[in-house]
Parts: sequence; C-alpha cells; structure tokens
Amino acid sequence: MNGTFANKGYSDDVITLNDTPGKNKVHPSDPELGAPRERLESTVEELDPVTLTWKDVNVYSIPKKGCCNRGAEEPKHILKTVSGMIKPGKLTAFMGASGAGKSTLMNLLTFRNRGALKVEGDIRVNGVPVDKSKIANISAYVQQDDLFVGTMTVREQLTFRALLRMDNRKSRKERLQKVEEVLHELGLKKCADTMIGVPGRIKGISGGEMKRLSFASELLTNPPLMFCDEATSGLDSFMAHSVIQSLKSMVKQGRTILCTIHQPSSDVFELFDEVFLLAEGRVAFSGPVNDALNFFKNNGHSCPMNYNPADHFIITLAIVPGKEAECRERVQKICDNFEASPACKEIKDKTSDLSNHPEEHLKQMMETLKDSSRYDASIFQQMKSVFWRSWVTNLRDPMVVRIKFIQSLFFALVLGLVYLKTNDDYDQDDIMNLNGVIFIIITNLSFNHLFSVLNVFPLEVPIFMREYGTGLYSIGVYYLSKTIVEIPFLIIIPIIFMSILYWMSGLIHDASAFLVATGVAIVISNAAASFGYVISAAAPSTTAALAIAPALMIPFLLFGGFFLNSGSTPDYLIWLKYMSWFFYGNEMLVVNQWDDVTQITCTSSPSCLSNGDLVISSLNFNKDNFLMDLGLLFALVAAFRIIAFIILLVRAKRSHS
Repeated sequence: MNGTFANKGYSDDVITLNDTPGKNKVHPSDPELGAPRERLESTVEELDPVTLTWKDVNVYSIPKKGCCNRGAEEPKHILKTVSGMIKPGKLTAFMGASGAGKSTLMNLLTFRNRGALKVEGDIRVNGVPVDKSKIANISAYVQQDDLFVGTMTVREQLTFRALLRMDNRKSRKERLQKVEEVLHELGLKKCADTMIGVPGRIKGISGGEMKRLSFASELLTNPPLMFCDEATSGLDSFMAHSVIQSLKSMVKQGRTILCTIHQPSSDVFELFDEVFLLAEGRVAFSGPVNDALNFFKNNGHSCPMNYNPADHFIITLAIVPGKEAECRERVQKICDNFEASPACKEIKDKTSDLSNHPEEHLKQMMETLKDSSRYDASIFQQMKSVFWRSWVTNLRDPMVVRIKFIQSLFFALVLGLVYLKTNDDYDQDDIMNLNGVIFIIITNLSFNHLFSVLNVFPLEVPIFMREYGTGLYSIGVYYLSKTIVEIPFLIIIPIIFMSILYWMSGLIHDASAFLVATGVAIVISNAAASFGYVISAAAPSTTAALAIAPALMIPFLLFGGFFLNSGSTPDYLIWLKYMSWFFYGNEMLVVNQWDDVTQITCTSSPSCLSNGDLVISSLNFNKDNFLMDLGLLFALVAAFRIIAFIILLVRAKRSHS
C-alpha cells in the first residue's frame, strides 16, 4: 500500500485504527512481562487442516419435575436433527432469527453450558470423535463479551496469556516473539503500550481494538479451529468490517472459523465464504453464500436488488408475532426443501466419509493432545504471573491507591480536629470522647477497607471465571496472589491513619501504646477486608454487594460494645458478638488506652470514674482478654478468607461443570 494509507494507520494485512490520541501509554519495565523491543525472527507454525462436523444432533431441555401430583413439563425440542460441516480456509457465518438455536448449537460444539440439556448426536474433528478436553486443546472460543483487566496494556495482556497458556515446551523468548507477531498480525502495534481501559474510570483502547485483542489472546496458541460468538456486537459498521476482515486474514492461513453474527451489514456479510442458517431449531441452509441466494430464489423468496442478503435471510426465516402459523409453515417448507436438496445430501455423505476414514495424522494429533499437561504452566509460573498482574493492577488503579490514601488522610485530619486534645490529663468528659474516638477508628477502618474490596473485587470475578475456565491458572493461585498483594496496603493505610489521628485525639501519649493500637488497627483492617471478600465472592455484581454489605455490617456494629454494653447482649444473640471484629477490636483498644491511666479528674458525682480500670469495667470489658481477643481476631481473618475461597471455588466449579 502507498505511504499515505500507511501513515493513517493501515497495514497490508488488516485494517487498523488510529483513533485513540492521548491514551494512557505504559512502558513496561518488568523483565518477565515487559515486551522485547528488538526485531525477532518469525515463529510461524504449520497448521493442521481441521474439518468440524456434526451429524443428527438433537437437543432437548430437561424439564423440571412436577409437584403437587402434577405431571412434569414436556421436554422442549431445541435442535432437531441438525447436521453440518465447517471446512478449513472458509469463514462461516452462523445466522438465524432470535430463538433459532444458534447459541445452543455453539455451546454444543464447544462443549460448554450443557448442564440442563439432553444431547444426542455425533461431533467429530476430521472424522475423530471429540470431547470437551480434546476440542479445547485444538480450538479457541472468543466470547461475545470482551473481559480484560483494564489497567493492563495490550502487550502486557498478551504476554500474560503467552506465559500461562502457550505450549510449555516453548522458551520465554519464543513466547514473547509470538506476542509481537500476533500484535502485528491483528494490527495492534499502535496501541500495544496503551492501557486496555475501564469504562468511566480509565480511558483505553477502542471497541474494535478490544475485539481484535480478544482474537489475539486466543491466537497465541495457534489454534486451527476458532469459534467466535457475536464478533461484531456493539461495533459500528467500520469497526465491524475491520474485525471480520481480521478473521478473513486468519482463514487464509488455513484456520477453520465459525462465527455467529447478528444482522451484519452487506459489506461485512460479503466477507463470509459460507453461511449456516438455522430456523426453529432446524437447518434452513448450509453452504456458499451465492448458493444460499439461489436456494431461496428457487423456493420463491428472491432477494430484492440492492438489498442486504443477510437481512433477507433473517426476515424470511423469522416468526412474526400475529402471523405465527403462516411463518412456521414457510420455515418448515424451506427446511424440508433443504433437507431433500443435493447440498444437504453432499454434507451428510462427506461427514460419513470422514467418520469412516479419519485422517491418521489428526488422529495421532488428538491422541497427543489428550494429555493437556504440556499446555499447563507450572505452579511457580502461574504464581509469578498472576502475582505480578495483581500488583500492577493495584498500583495503577486509582480506586485502590490514590483514593484510599487520600480518603485515609482526609478522615484522619478531620477526626483529629474534631477530637483534638494535646495532653493526656483526662477528666470525665474525656472518657466519652476517647471511647468515641476508639470506636470511630474501628468503624472508619472497617468501612474503608470493606467497601474498597466491594468496589473492585466483584468486577474481577467474571474475568477470573473466564480465565479459570480456559485453564490459565488455578483458583488457589489467583486467590493467594490477591491476598499477598493486598498485605502492604492493609498495613500502610492503617499506619498512616493511626499516625495522624492517634496523637491529635489525645489518646494516651505512650510509644508502646501507640504501636499496640496501630497493630490492632492493622488486624481490624484485615478482618474487614476479609469479610468484604466473603460478600464479593457470593454477590453476583458490584451493585448487589454494595446493597448487601450494610445490612450484614449493622449487627456486627451494634454488638461492638459501644452502642450496647457488652454485658447487656441477649443470650440468643451472643453468637453475633463473638463474630464481630468490632467487639474484639474495641475491647483491645479500650484496654490499651485505659489500662495504665491511674487518675482521672473527678467531680463530686458519686458515679465518677476515677481511674482507667473503672472505665474498662464500666464497659464490661476485661483486660485479661487482650491476647484472647487478638487470637480470635486473627481467627476471624482466617475464617473469612477461607469462606470466601470456598464460595469462589464452588462458583467456579459450577460455572464450568
């Protein structure tokens, strides 16, 4: 191409975009995940041609059992004797009106989300029967939603995937080399060092670039077979054309690509080689696009001049409300005619031939790939990569670093000014004030760290679910990395908060007491954050987590020993007090404050508290419980972390069962 187009961001292979001026550029310095800048030799790998076939596939929904002596619902027949073939070097579009069965067939072919379905039929690759593990080893599945950690750059995202997903027989240099090749192949060089972005928080790459990044992430393993679900969803016509053009270039390399697509423009539809049309769970047509036009014409449904063929197919096969009987009769006739056509017979014959004479080289390849251990990174590599990403995410995310530090400084100064006292000569008013400061410290630290987890972790759970499903890393590695990365923040922030508020509010002026109070504050912060992980792991979304948290926090707050005297807790609710980190933290900080106070200025009132021991006993606290409280607080931290891990484990296993 000429220099004019090249300067505008176009490459010879695919259309690339230069629509992101002023984006967040990051130049990685990490020697492991930072990308090499030197020119590397090509690592082009030869692809084995893959033909995917499915024959006489029937899918039924499993009915719910009836109750109250009522019969069970009749099983719904979703896919009805569906057969098809996807060939290498052909870009195939899966199309059909809503409810035609596209998503069901896609899930069936990828062996995903089959839990509530009864499946009959035969699925093969080059004549070799496949199961979930085999199809996963030779294929890639690009889902409709693009889920990435927004604070990573494009190059870092691909390098992270390369280090965890590529064949472990490849060296680190070969993996980084593959990253650079994929960046070039999909036109992502210009945004390689740009953050992916978080909507509403961090400006990042465009929608088209994000979709191509999804393709790039899967291309690292050089899969011969690719499934793409709604590849152009949410993109404008130019972006959609760019994305499908990228798929077209992959097909020319010998890949087999199947793509579900919803109402493509005529320019986009023109890029597809073949089309597979579904209607009412049956095959309406399968074959080259031009043959589809002739087939519909021969059945009395000619496509008008200058009309988008894709729209014509979908409208012809749609069930229009109010005309259900007429539309179903038309669809049935079209499907019956295709089933009796030579094209359908040819597909079934080729499928049978492949099944009877499977290609030996692929058969051997499938046996080799049966053991997928060579695609699993070592625990050390998983831990290293996931820890690095978690650390970088925390440092770059303004919600994690800047806002939390500014919030801690602001509240420490404000509360310090409210409770300002420059000496430790106490009177009766100071008892209430200082006990209030102590509980405010516990409450502020708890809500600060609890809600910081609730605002971040639920957003990461869908990303974790997808990456875990693809086998990037184990649940334990992810959770342990998150826990370790958080430790510095859960230590530094309480130290900053206590260093300001402790001395301003007039708490006992003693270095050892300050260190003890700060240590207790650190453990309280960890307990609150751990409880936040329990809620976040169980909640389906950030909104749900933020709604649930206050309701669960209030009981712990009430039984913390400030609003309700510790000795007044009802017996039937005593368990809530012993689950409350507010109670343990309050008792320890109160004992730490008043234990060495021997004189409090007293008025003539008979109820005067003249020393610290009387203050402690008035709250029904016991200074001998200090070490026990500390141990139980650590136990709460551990218990909350374990519960959160179990919830996350159950969710992950269920979502990929």
